[in-house]
Amino acid sequence: MTYQLTAPLLDACVLGIVNSEDSYGYTLTQKMRQVVDISESTLYPVLRRLQKAGHLRTYDEPYGGRNRRYYAITDEGQKLLATYAKEWEIYKTKIDELLSPPAGPDNETDKGDSDEQD
Repeated sequence: MTYQLTAPLLDACVLGIVNSEDSYGYTLTQKMRQVVDISESTLYPVLRRLQKAGHLRTYDEPYGGRNRRYYAITDEGQKLLATYAKEWEIYKTKIDELLSPPAGPDNETDKGDSDEQD
């Protein structure tokens, strides 16, 4: 994908994944990679930032003789995710309008400009 993800969009994606189910770092990275090209070195600072801001909490679970650190969304994180989701719908609608002008006989873009050039 050629589009860059901004910090708020990364935050929204992480919160969306963790809102569905608690996840540990590796699974978060794999789910993000299904949609965007992201490395663990990019993702972990996002997780720390969200945790520090109170949007995520962590807990450890034993797995194969080691502990896995899981991330879970907090109530504040759910509020932020809801805000991001509303803002995304508005943004996406505006971008869709720019990229896909309505089709049909009423869509005569730039026709008036060509008359002026004659």
